[in-house]
Amino acid sequence: MLLSTTDQRPLTAPSAPARLCKSTRWQGVITVTADTAYHTLIKEMPVADRPRERLEYYGASALSNAELLAIALRTGSAKENVLSLAQRVINAFEGLPGVARASIAELCTVDGIGLAKASQILASLELGKRLVAADSDARPHIGSPADAANILAAGMVGLTQEELHVLLLDTRNRLQRRIIVYRGNVNSSMIRISELFRDAIRDNAPAIILAHNHPAGDVSPSADDIAVTKDAVRAGQLLDIQVLDHLIIGRGQTFLSMKERGLGF
Repeated sequence: MLLSTTDQRPLTAPSAPARLCKSTRWQGVITVTADTAYHTLIKEMPVADRPRERLEYYGASALSNAELLAIALRTGSAKENVLSLAQRVINAFEGLPGVARASIAELCTVDGIGLAKASQILASLELGKRLVAADSDARPHIGSPADAANILAAGMVGLTQEELHVLLLDTRNRLQRRIIVYRGNVNSSMIRISELFRDAIRDNAPAIILAHNHPAGDVSPSADDIAVTKDAVRAGQLLDIQVLDHLIIGRGQTFLSMKERGLGF
């Protein structure tokens, strides 16, 4: 039995609460309000379960997406720990690709995410994209549509609008440069075929690969896609610059090779 500090009347000790309560003191009396849900703090978790310690012990590749994002976010909120917050962000956008496509304003609609945390998320994801792009710039050999798609995906997957890219290749099909030619609506009426070959002529590149993305994820080619490919192939024959392929990049690892499908070639 407990006694109050004012009138010595017995109080019954409460059972273990399911919620963490706020307590305020007024004239020696403890007033309890149960408006804050209990959550486990990261420091209360076993050391082997904490994201930073797991990264240190096992390496980044062993961590889940939520754990990696939690490390980028650093802290949680008054309502939940950072691991719970990170998982909720991923769920809100239906996976990490959705998070990568989100704008700062969209990220800030998630409870617990403000400008600072939204910036941390996008900056971390952008670093990953740039690292992949940097590896791709080491003049890799492109021997198949899949090789080209792997290089292109780093900069195209997750885009919210269409982009048309051109890969410039040397005589051994090694990547020389990657050019962004168009942003926006990529169709035959908007594209000037000469723009596709401008940098190839300048760099004396004997071959190119065209690629554009479909933000919705469906890689089915449109009539415009086929028309642009046909025009580019014909122009390449006149300029003695071979158009090796035209790829359509979707979401994740999906892509379509128009050369393999015989569309425009």
